[in-house]
Amino acid sequence: MTTRDAATHAMPVAGVHAFDADAPATPGQAVAHDTGCLDARDLSLSFGERQVLDGIAARFTRGWTAIVGPNGAGKSTLLRVLAGLLPPARGGVHLDGQPLLGPGAWTGPARARRLAWLAQTPDITGELTLRETVALGRLPHLGLWGVAGPDDERAIDEAMALTECQAWAQRRMTQLSGGERQRGLLARALATGADVLLLDEPTTHLDPPHQIALARLARRLAQQRTVVTVMHDLALALAADRVLLLDQGRVRLHADAADPALHRALEATFGQSIRIRWQDGQALVQPVW
Repeated sequence: MTTRDAATHAMPVAGVHAFDADAPATPGQAVAHDTGCLDARDLSLSFGERQVLDGIAARFTRGWTAIVGPNGAGKSTLLRVLAGLLPPARGGVHLDGQPLLGPGAWTGPARARRLAWLAQTPDITGELTLRETVALGRLPHLGLWGVAGPDDERAIDEAMALTECQAWAQRRMTQLSGGERQRGLLARALATGADVLLLDEPTTHLDPPHQIALARLARRLAQQRTVVTVMHDLALALAADRVLLLDQGRVRLHADAADPALHRALEATFGQSIRIRWQDGQALVQPVW
């Protein structure tokens, strides 16, 4: 067992499943091992006079990277740019060497099959059931008028099993709790079978056991995919393979989660209000009162 695997394995929560330990980790089409490289090249962006991103350069490859930083550091903005949802003022994002936007860019459907996105505050409207919502993850494969076949139904079932939301599959999304909706929306992202997953605060609305379960699921998915998450909980973020620390729109450090230099940088960035210790393969984040 590696140090990073031990960190996730050691999370002490009784009764947590990982969401579903027996479900396949890759719903839909299998992911090739040489795909899923996301390159951010000199990304800069301003909102009015405020510089939100300033020369961001980072490469995201197979594994789990957690993006952390103080409020207003640019974390969610960076994730939106990485998803191709927000064009930068300077620089660009390349997926497997091909730009997301501009000349020579991926087409919309092709990009959607390769890269899935979960928003921080997704818009829930209409009367769709949870299963119908998860099935939307297959649209990049089927097109708007395509009919789901056995492979699509299997991908939907596997995604719902991974996130443990089968029990309310036929309930309308508007009738679900925040945590239930979040698990259904995560299942929709997984149902695409994309080899890059961009998740903005995926633990929002989840209770502590399911937050831990999601971290374990991210570790499983990252064995074959590129998983990038924005996280506020530093203890959960340090269960990732790598951590990218943003501060005032700049990358302060991008390092292995077990790197002591990262821990010191986190402590300094958060004003010495926390202390981080690495014990028995697990990060312990303690407040300084």
